[in-house]
Amino acid sequence: MATNAERIYDHCVSLLNERGVQIEDISKLTLFLQEKYIPTLTLSECTESVDIVLHKREVQNAIMTGIQLDKAAEAHQLEPPLQQIVEEDEGLYGVDEIMALSIVNVYGSIGLTNYGYIDKIKPGILAKLNAHEPGIIHTFLDDIVGAIAASAASRLAHAYPETQPDVY
Repeated sequence: MATNAERIYDHCVSLLNERGVQIEDISKLTLFLQEKYIPTLTLSECTESVDIVLHKREVQNAIMTGIQLDKAAEAHQLEPPLQQIVEEDEGLYGVDEIMALSIVNVYGSIGLTNYGYIDKIKPGILAKLNAHEPGIIHTFLDDIVGAIAASAASRLAHAYPETQPDVY
C-alpha cells in the first residue's frame, strides 16, 4: 500500500504529465544549466536530482496549487480582474514567480540565480509552456517547471562544489 507521501508524489507527476511536462523535459533543463560546470554530468544524474526535488513537499504543494490555478483560469473560473491577469500572464503579476521562489529557496541562493537565468531565456519545454496558445494557460506551470530544474541544478552544484565558478 502506497504511503500518503508516495500518493502525493505520484499525483504531482501525473499533473505534470497531463499538462505536457515529462520528468525528462525538466531533466534536460537541469542538464542545460549545469553541463558546462560539470562536464561529466549525465541526463540520468539530472533525472535523479529532479526526482529528489519532486519529492519535497514544498515543491509538491507549488505544483498542485499552480496547476489548479492554471486549470481554473482555462475554465474561466477566476473572478475579474484576476481571470484576465492570469490568462494574459501579465508581466507585473509576479505571484507565479513568487510561487517558483518557494521552490528554489529549498536549495539556497544558487537556485535563485539558476531560476532567473532559465526564466529569462526559456529553453526547451519552457518555450512551449510560455507560447501563450489560445485556451491553454501555463502562467504558473512554466515558472514551476523552471524552478524545479533550477533547484535540481542547484542540488547538483552543491554536490560538485569544485566544478562551480569562483565568485570571489
